[in-house]
Amino acid sequence: MRIELKTEIPGPRSRALMDQRRAAVARGPFHGTPIFVAKAHGAVIEDVDGNRLLDFASGIAVTNLGHTPEDVVQAVQAQAERFLHTSFNVVPYEGYVTLCERLNRITPGSFAKKAFLANSGAEAVENAVKIARAHTKRQGVVVFDHAFHGRTYLAMSMTSKVGYRQGFAPFVPEVYRTPFPYAYRSPEPDASAWALRAFRELVLHHVGANNVAAVVLELILGEGGFVDAPVPFVQELASFCKEHGIVLIVDEIQTGFGRTGKLFACEHYGVEPDLVTLAKGLGSGLPISAVVGRAEIMDAPVEGAIGGTFGGNPVAIAAALAVLDRFEADGGALLKRIQAVGEQIGARLLAWKERFPIIGDVRGIGPMRAIELVRDPRTREPDKAAAQALAKYCYQHGVVVLGAGTYGNVIRLAPPLTLEDAELDEGLVILEAGLSELGRSA
Repeated sequence: MRIELKTEIPGPRSRALMDQRRAAVARGPFHGTPIFVAKAHGAVIEDVDGNRLLDFASGIAVTNLGHTPEDVVQAVQAQAERFLHTSFNVVPYEGYVTLCERLNRITPGSFAKKAFLANSGAEAVENAVKIARAHTKRQGVVVFDHAFHGRTYLAMSMTSKVGYRQGFAPFVPEVYRTPFPYAYRSPEPDASAWALRAFRELVLHHVGANNVAAVVLELILGEGGFVDAPVPFVQELASFCKEHGIVLIVDEIQTGFGRTGKLFACEHYGVEPDLVTLAKGLGSGLPISAVVGRAEIMDAPVEGAIGGTFGGNPVAIAAALAVLDRFEADGGALLKRIQAVGEQIGARLLAWKERFPIIGDVRGIGPMRAIELVRDPRTREPDKAAAQALAKYCYQHGVVVLGAGTYGNVIRLAPPLTLEDAELDEGLVILEAGLSELGRSA
């Protein structure tokens, strides 16, 4: 057993720190759980009160290799002893070039590629759009309902959910939104056909295809609730973009580095995007992101037009290179293990759907899975309160999970991809008990 609860959750030290947080820290940042971490390793978080919890959130799908993986920690320590910072724009360093070379090699696409490194997912998204605009000499950016692309102004303008945008208008212009093929909530039986029709209507008749620089797509919605796009939709979208000279940007910030059972979600879809944005799992907890894509598109901005003081920090690069080493070791054995974890989670969730009427939908790919909770399976009315209650039950009993979805009624599972079978089972037993509790209180 990994879970060990010595106090109520949150414990007294976490409560005291939360009081200090409220006094000293701006209100804006939210907290999925009311505990403060003291240390973490593998799939286990230990809080300041000595409680041990299983982490099924991974810092929002970041610690894919678990907390403090030894090889990553060693790489970080070794680099920190050499130098911490020079700025790649002032005195460049070999690690930046090496990481770009490796990302060019492993990302989807059988064409010549180049890469650019930044600090966060939002930075990657904004730079990808800048690069697409420089290449096409166009302005329009098409995004999708339920999308999340970041919190900086352009990325926030591309993000759908009102909670991330409240009070920050006016937003960046030339961003256009179209329906995502959300099968569970599609008004038509064929979600792909419906969404493609709406997309074509927007681009061809309202914006003009020759005005669109880029289409930006999450293959599986992250904050939007782990909704996976149907394969036919993605392939048709890619063909449309190619036909009209539109840069297809696939946002793999949350789906990359094994989260779906493959190194990149694109591999499930058979598409080669023009540009791909990466972050989260790339650094195993250190802040680093990347834009990787067609060399001729990546070279569109003039020298000095993209960059930043901290982008491609050498310590974060060392972590990223260690992450890539892990995925390439032993003939890809890690990915095979990850796929097995995904199958176990998927089977359990499908069984729950048959047992618990409150579960309206089960979805996701690989270990990137979610349940959508509804008040009534016939009306599909979202049940945000149930999702909040389930998340609370889980952390009070030793499992950290995250809510998601435009309606706040989704529980997403993004555990470390390296967790053991016993840890996975222990955490899922708590989730199942929480669902049973919800059923009794309904």
